[in-house]
Amino acid sequence: MTPQVRRSLLAVALGLTAICFLLGVLHRSAQAQTPALPTAPLACEDGDQPSGARYRICLPAGFWNGDLVVYAHGYVSPNAPVGLPEDQLTIGGVAIADVITLQGYAFAASSYRRNGLSILEGIDDLVELVDLFAARHGAPHRVLLTGVSEGGAITVLALERHPEVFDGGLALCGPYGDFQRQVDYFTEFRTVFDYFFPGVIPGAPITVPSELLTTWETTYYSTTVKPLLLDPANALSVTQIVSVTGAVVDASAFPTSTEATFDRLLWYNVLSTNDAKAQLGGNPFGNLTRVYTGALDDAALNQGVFRTAAAPAATMAIQQHYETSGRLRVPLITLHTLHDDVTPYWHTTAYAQKVVAAGSAPLYEHRAVDAFGHCNFTVADVQAAFAALAARAFAHDLYLPLAVR
Repeated sequence: MTPQVRRSLLAVALGLTAICFLLGVLHRSAQAQTPALPTAPLACEDGDQPSGARYRICLPAGFWNGDLVVYAHGYVSPNAPVGLPEDQLTIGGVAIADVITLQGYAFAASSYRRNGLSILEGIDDLVELVDLFAARHGAPHRVLLTGVSEGGAITVLALERHPEVFDGGLALCGPYGDFQRQVDYFTEFRTVFDYFFPGVIPGAPITVPSELLTTWETTYYSTTVKPLLLDPANALSVTQIVSVTGAVVDASAFPTSTEATFDRLLWYNVLSTNDAKAQLGGNPFGNLTRVYTGALDDAALNQGVFRTAAAPAATMAIQQHYETSGRLRVPLITLHTLHDDVTPYWHTTAYAQKVVAAGSAPLYEHRAVDAFGHCNFTVADVQAAFAALAARAFAHDLYLPLAVR
């Protein structure tokens, strides 16, 4: 995960620390209607799930209010060892779990059994984690799932597929609207980049040399790619790449701000392509019939750009397993910046259309934030969204019998 994306996710984590007080107010209003639970022991336990994932469960030192907050982390490089991503579980050296449990809530997170494209595994591992929590500490009153970036897609799919497990969810900046289009977005960007900067990045948009995976973050990008993007002589090429791909950039400090978007999008192509092909059963990207526009010479671009066909097995796997349906039985709130350069805002429009078509609109709420960047929310943004989710989940749990879910 790039440093810029990591900082954005940590900003979201900071927001989660602020919601706990509001959740506590909501819970105290419900305590008269729910039986008191025994005091939970002071503990943060790490262990291995049956799936092979690592987990962390934390309980408050005093009275446990009975609710569980499950956190679905974002994308982790396939090269990293499987383990809890501590950089996504802390903010300013303080564990998110500590702040949550100080307000009386239980906290649980899973590493997932694998890194990289781990959406399906993430769903199964979080369901397993809730069962593991219940076996050790008793069934929680409510389980609220919160996910960031890739964890946002996990959150939406988990709510759609397991309303018997999760009582509500908050999905932040995730690729939950159109997963195929998200995959194409990353690969398309690399494809057009290679046309304007041929040979700069080894391999091809759908085939990344293994040695590049080990050097991209440490040396290759910073010493080979970044200087080209910041060179004023290449400004016209950089501008054309943005124009052709529709990539979201912050034009306030060109070229420095634009380079940051290139960093993020190329990172995902280089680090995720081989892993995604392995998980999906082939290359999911195809552009044989794509007509590119937005360059100074579109004819030359279309004649010279890299072309490939998608593997039917891969596109079918996406359609069957990774696309959301919009069918909700429990409340969901999505939070997205209007100018997200990694998971563009069109995800929200696509998902809203699915929700309406599925007749789930009463259970869905979207909140837009007028800001640039991936997961670039303020504390107040996340605080308000999670407080709204808690209220929706409580009302849904109180007035809608489980049998009709």
